[in-house]
Amino acid sequence: MRAAGIDIGSRSIELVVIEDSKVIEERQADTGFDPMAVAGDLISGVSYDHIVATGYGRNLFEIALDGKTVTEIKAHARGAQFLFPDADTVLDIGGQDSKVIKMNGQGQVIKFEMNDRCAAGTGKFLEIMARSLGFGIDDFGIEALKAARELSINSMCTVFAESEVTSLLARGKDRREIARGLHSSVVRRALSMLKRVSAEGAIVFSGGVANNPCMVRFLEQMTQRDIRVSDQPQMAGALGAALIAQDIMR
Repeated sequence: MRAAGIDIGSRSIELVVIEDSKVIEERQADTGFDPMAVAGDLISGVSYDHIVATGYGRNLFEIALDGKTVTEIKAHARGAQFLFPDADTVLDIGGQDSKVIKMNGQGQVIKFEMNDRCAAGTGKFLEIMARSLGFGIDDFGIEALKAARELSINSMCTVFAESEVTSLLARGKDRREIARGLHSSVVRRALSMLKRVSAEGAIVFSGGVANNPCMVRFLEQMTQRDIRVSDQPQMAGALGAALIAQDIMR
């Protein structure tokens, strides 16, 4: 039997279909202004026996498409445990929020911390900063790693940080060094969340920001722990939802 999971995020929507715990199909699309229409298009023509939704738009999905839902915390924990059974902590940085989840050996949530009050430390923050510095989001981390040193950024508020970046550029500062400082600031914010859940052992880094090589490098250096990143870290939530859908059918 086939199980599907759909993660309706603020920036993108991911769909994963599994059969006997093996991924057989993956799809992704930008959320846009009508997430339910995009979700409907993603699942159109996809064969599955049960589907579970997660992400910020999961409740809309439940109403519009009569589907079951699970919290992002449980979905990411389940997906991370499946991908990396030896890890006990998940750091997920998405478009509009970031979260840290501590799990037991069965992928059950013990404790979590979540930052959803502002864009600071999220993918949206990095996207805005990249644009302010004239970088594409895909190149932002690569260019930051080319800097020999970093310039400290004092504010993590998006508005104030953007103003600070503008001021540094006006003073002729190297934009790669500014980029490196911004990445360092985001990682330090993540570190404070990791400390609050008493993170131990390997850390699974999920969410679209995990594709950023500078973020991965700095996490490794600052935590002194193994950072586990899957081939498609943005699919972790949808994978977890699909696994939970599979559990329901058993």
